[in-house]
Amino acid sequence: MSTALGSWIDGVPGAALPADDRGLQYGDGVFETVLVRSGRTRFLDAHLARLSLGCTRLGISIASLGLLRAEIEAAVAMAPPLAVLKIIVTRGSAQRRGYAPQGDETPRRIVSLWRAPPRDAALVDGVTLRVATLRFGENPALAGIKHLNRLENVLAAGEATGQNVFDSLMLDTSGSLVSGTMSNVFIVRAGGVTTPLIQRCGVAGVMRGIVLRECAALGIAAAEERLTLDDLFSAAGVFVTNARIGVVPVRRVGEHLYDMNNLANRLAAHIESLDA
Repeated sequence: MSTALGSWIDGVPGAALPADDRGLQYGDGVFETVLVRSGRTRFLDAHLARLSLGCTRLGISIASLGLLRAEIEAAVAMAPPLAVLKIIVTRGSAQRRGYAPQGDETPRRIVSLWRAPPRDAALVDGVTLRVATLRFGENPALAGIKHLNRLENVLAAGEATGQNVFDSLMLDTSGSLVSGTMSNVFIVRAGGVTTPLIQRCGVAGVMRGIVLRECAALGIAAAEERLTLDDLFSAAGVFVTNARIGVVPVRRVGEHLYDMNNLANRLAAHIESLDA
């Protein structure tokens, strides 16, 4: 993806973002990245539920959610067969300089549409990950939501420049496994799956939630627990998830190799067939 196929600010196509927008100035807002396939937004309700939760946690009004849905529909109408829709809600333009919001800002909606590449067929054979040196700071007030300040992810992903890895796994400052820079992570053990708790930092991904939901439907034991690198390296299998790629098995983390457990590809095939 390089150039947006279209962008809308508060429903106005091609509008410019004001320099005083608090999302630009302070990362004061939330966002979602939604896969659009054959004119259908996958798991849109789940994305908008997380976006609404994020706005509520940040104290940003979500009264314009109906307008946002209409703007999403307008964008999707011009989407190619495979696309990514990015949805941003910021607190809006600053009423004065300084971090503290005044409380009377008008939230701003930003929607952009991007062409997406086809899913790489080789992903079913497993990907390689590394463990980032940089760690997530712990802040329960922001844990779970997809807020606009993603500098920790940016720096951790940048560590892998020039390395042939799919993603970098990140720990928190206490040493617990959290996620990848762009994905959530699951380990396979005793025939079930476990993913790190997202209580102190990190993003609770939409696909992560879909996997937990569908494991219950398929009779696969699923849990959220505190996990360490020892848990990761002793697992029978590992897979990562996000809304664009779905479920992707992991072949290697650093020097640690995993047998290709069929559970990840079973989940991937099942979820691929779902519309919501």
